Amino acid sequence: MSIEVDVTIKLKRGVADPEGENTKKALHLLGFDDVRGVKSMKTFRITLEAETESAGADKEETVKTEVDEMCRKLLANPVIHDYDIQMVQRDE
Repeated sequence: MSIEVDVTIKLKRGVADPEGENTKKALHLLGFDDVRGVKSMKTFRITLEAETESAGADKEETVKTEVDEMCRKLLANPVIHDYDIQMVQRDE
């Protein structure tokens, strides 16, 4: 069994987002004049092997702790990025 987690990385408030600004300008050039802002974000979907002896909230907290460590060590730059970790709900 596996667990999927979505991690969304975005720039902190006040950090310049040139990709978002350039996208907004391009949308205006294409005639989408009602666009007031564009923020760029990146999402990673991470699949982890689930340990069968863990269950419920304890398993979710363990997974979120591990993914948080991944974010701090590799996926996000803590100086300029915020991130959000969400468990992916799967229909079985």
